Amino acid sequence: MIPQSFIHDLLSRVDIVDAIDRHVPLKKAGANFVACCPFHSEKTPSFTVSQSKQFYHCFGCGAHGNAISFLIEYSGLSFIEAVQDLAAYAGMQLPEQQSSNISHHSASDDSQQDFASDYDHNNAEISLQDLLNALQIATRYYREQLKASEKAIAYLKKRGLSGKTAARFAIGYAPADWQNLEAVFSDYNSDKTRKLLTQAGLVITSGETKQYDRFRDRIMFPILNQKGQIIGFGGRVLAKEEPKYLNSPETILFEKGRELYNLFSARRAIREANCVIVVEGYMDVIALSQHGIDHAVAALGTATTSFHIQKLLRQTDNIIFCFDGDKAGRKAAWRALENSLALLSDGKYLSFLFLPEGADPDSYINQFGKESFEQQLKQTLPLSEFLFKELCSEVNLQTSEGRAKLISDAKPLLQQVTAPALSLILIRRLAELSEIDQGELDELLQIKRSSKIRTTENKPAKQIISPLRWLILMLLLNPDCIEKLDKSWLAEWNENTEEAVALKALVDFLDQHLHLTKDKSAHSLMPFLQNSPHKTLLESIKSDALKWDDGFDLEAEFLGALKILQQAYRKKRVAELKNKSMTMSMLTDAEKLEFQQLIKQQS
Repeated sequence: MIPQSFIHDLLSRVDIVDAIDRHVPLKKAGANFVACCPFHSEKTPSFTVSQSKQFYHCFGCGAHGNAISFLIEYSGLSFIEAVQDLAAYAGMQLPEQQSSNISHHSASDDSQQDFASDYDHNNAEISLQDLLNALQIATRYYREQLKASEKAIAYLKKRGLSGKTAARFAIGYAPADWQNLEAVFSDYNSDKTRKLLTQAGLVITSGETKQYDRFRDRIMFPILNQKGQIIGFGGRVLAKEEPKYLNSPETILFEKGRELYNLFSARRAIREANCVIVVEGYMDVIALSQHGIDHAVAALGTATTSFHIQKLLRQTDNIIFCFDGDKAGRKAAWRALENSLALLSDGKYLSFLFLPEGADPDSYINQFGKESFEQQLKQTLPLSEFLFKELCSEVNLQTSEGRAKLISDAKPLLQQVTAPALSLILIRRLAELSEIDQGELDELLQIKRSSKIRTTENKPAKQIISPLRWLILMLLLNPDCIEKLDKSWLAEWNENTEEAVALKALVDFLDQHLHLTKDKSAHSLMPFLQNSPHKTLLESIKSDALKWDDGFDLEAEFLGALKILQQAYRKKRVAELKNKSMTMSMLTDAEKLEFQQLIKQQS
């Protein structure tokens, strides 16, 4: 874990305007900066960034956060990757004990973190930057070799690739000899370089001294991570040999199940199209791009994993899986479906496109062109239809046994779906197909569903209409205001509205983290509330501050709201005491004294 104190210092040092402007050009608009929102399509800018308060908010889609959350949502980085990226930009070094235990991928699973820890302990003399540099050197070498290889150039031309496209994707060629990289690593056979190239996945070692290049006589496709760094290669043979494609091995930099080919370069196109096309191979991506379809990515010789889908859903709400129409293609599509179910939410749309048997995106677009391929994209099969189409193909719905098997096969799949509306729709469809009452089907499926369906859509900020909302906002922007808050009446305040509960939770949090109330960098409070059940409400309330100018008197507004609430509390307490008894005889001595004091304060 990265210490909260480091995150706090990082956000205090970084200017959110500069951090966002690196990716999305901002324009000054009054006290704030604006742009067309990078998270949804719009023509009129509603994405607002406050330099004084150090957060952004979109009044169109509700996107909200700080510099770290922007990198997570915009670049698809994990939390740790976003912190690392922002720290590097700010010239800050992660705490040594932390950076030594965080892998380049920042995987959430313990095994990956252990792997990273073991790597750094055992290979302290070789840094991650050393590995990245080695891969960069190899890329330049392979690109130069492509220019000198007639047969490699002829192969790419035969596949329909232009020189411009090959250069854009940094495609290269690894010659057929066994130790080609010796040309660019002068100490190729030294112990240190041997370790470096082995750990980078560029050479294979045998025994204590023998080594040879992993990639030989292959077209080379550099694989980039989400920072645009080269982390591995895919190599394609020119002749009919096996394996047809050879990827870099698993390394500290490269994990096939977490990376997607072309995602770094395709991010802007994905957002503009509000869609991503997932294909099976490098050449599919490149051929589509050459024909003007730039929002395509590919898995790296593995099935589409849940990590892939998570990354893509951070970029867009619409994923199209485009696979071959043969048995292998449908199997790959089914695996993608299985890995998607638990990640679906209402408003996300996953669909499948199966090209004619024998065709892939590369061959299809080269033969029929962009317009024909785009027509195919309009005929995709929604996930729900593909799900039941495949399940029904395995059973005979004309028999009771077949319908029973359909329910049995569907049960473990539907139990993974947590999207409320989609879950209900899928169950209704299953009820129709199995010819069974939906209530009885619910009992058979044993799907736990929230009794109250929560809406997940972000709503535009509302005007502040209650003093409770004012108090929350003031505490978010200026935590030391808590010293002016009389907590005794707040503890007795038994109102159960969402705002009242959130205010009490915020006060409890600040009581437990008193150091935050002394810090004038109030804009950094929200990162500490990311796991709060009231996070959405707090972000909505905080966004109202974007409508103020910098001369807004926070303290006066806080005291005004506090006065209104105290008056409301006194009035409510007087009513309670009056209702307790029509005479003073039923009140305790303490209550009688309290009642008299309250009446005096009201007069």
